[in-house]
Amino acid sequence: MPRVDEGYLAARRRQVMDAAIACFAREGFHRTTMQDIVAEAGLSAGAIYRYFPAKEDIVAAIAAEHHAREAAVLTSASDETAAGDVLRDLARVSLGRLADPAEQRWRRVTVQLWGEALRDERVMGIVRSGLDEPVEIIAGLLRHGQQAGDVPAEIDPLSAARVCAAIFQGLVLQQAWEPGLEIDGYIDAVIALIGRFTSPATTGSGNRAIRTRAST
Repeated sequence: MPRVDEGYLAARRRQVMDAAIACFAREGFHRTTMQDIVAEAGLSAGAIYRYFPAKEDIVAAIAAEHHAREAAVLTSASDETAAGDVLRDLARVSLGRLADPAEQRWRRVTVQLWGEALRDERVMGIVRSGLDEPVEIIAGLLRHGQQAGDVPAEIDPLSAARVCAAIFQGLVLQQAWEPGLEIDGYIDAVIALIGRFTSPATTGSGNRAIRTRAST
């Protein structure tokens, strides 16, 4: 039996994944059936089930692809010397990508997966895998920044990393509600916030001012 070319297999997998994203974005993850994906892809049911036994397997493959790309961005950015510079680069790349229509379509699917994760443990695992690694990488970056004196010592790195992740997730959710959301202004605001909590002198004086006002 002749061996199937790897390029052909990769192209068919890509075809199925793209069809699934189109269906999920249009009908929702929960309502989409494998039969819908078969029709969208224009392939036989047997061909699709050869690559993906269930739609959760398709989601896992798509998510893994995105997670690998995002982890690569995080890892390459961490080669910078100053924590603030790294976070600003991450903000520009990660948030700027949301201007891409293809990325917007996938992120509409991720919003649906967040809700589905509350009722499906496997989907929860997929969603969490895309959160836990970036949070750990950013927390490590902030710890390094504290050692270098670039990040205030009183900031908890893990909590701050979760705030960074929440900023990204928040924009994804708002963009799903309002597709025309202006991304550049959001990025500028995030970069300004990064400047506030990666400057020890500024952050320290700000904290003292807050405590003073609270005590009066």
